[in-house]
Amino acid sequence: MVGLTHRQAEILSIARAQGRVMVDDLTRRFEVSAQTIRKDLNDLCESRSLTRVHGGAVIASGVENLAYEARRFVAADEKKAIGMAAAALIPNGSSLFITIGTTTEEVASALRSHQDLLVITNNLNVAMQLYRQPKIEVIVAGGSVRRADGAVIGSAAIDLIEQFKVDYAIIGASAIDDDGALLDFDYREVRAAQAIIANARSVVLVADATKLQRHAPVRIAHLSQVKTVVTDAPLPQRLQAICDENGIEVVVTVGKPAEEADQLSVPK
Repeated sequence: MVGLTHRQAEILSIARAQGRVMVDDLTRRFEVSAQTIRKDLNDLCESRSLTRVHGGAVIASGVENLAYEARRFVAADEKKAIGMAAAALIPNGSSLFITIGTTTEEVASALRSHQDLLVITNNLNVAMQLYRQPKIEVIVAGGSVRRADGAVIGSAAIDLIEQFKVDYAIIGASAIDDDGALLDFDYREVRAAQAIIANARSVVLVADATKLQRHAPVRIAHLSQVKTVVTDAPLPQRLQAICDENGIEVVVTVGKPAEEADQLSVPK
């Protein structure tokens, strides 16, 4: 990319390979100060190559999602905490949908000690985590399997989802717009998520604060359709207002307000 220093080009290469870069790791790698690395990340954010997150930055994308393995590393500790908090909201004896996503997979992991659950999912990674548990029945939606992340998509998956009416839906989003729109990248995945939302009595959105700094082109739903939000930092004022107006419970695990997440600048 024109205009980048050698170090910035290397930082961008690392981010593309790993999904994210962290200030502390880069200072050790390049043997420079944290202030220098923050300036590099600011420049890369201003060029829309990266998007800032707490402690570092991730690859910026508005039309294509990060690779699955890269997404697993982004906000990994925050996702684990969100998963545990969301699982704590699900009582034994419940029926639930769990959608595609690395954060929803953390919810599934935290549900393994629950009893008498019925879990319907279009996420093979969720099924693999839960099917061995003797007190959890797992039903997997049929259809085409996306090799990139084990997602089951297509009309057959939607047909199965629509046969159920469950207590809870655990959903994620690739991005959350400041007007409350929940967004994703693949319209086929979105159709399945919309069917899941329509057939659940209570919808739980699990999303870390990095989703507030991303963009995606396909609308899943609106925040007002959710019953509970589980996240790792207080919501920005506009989104919190939507929650207040619609009686949506917001569960915050740890962290700072999204606007204060780091000293890096946010690209306009």
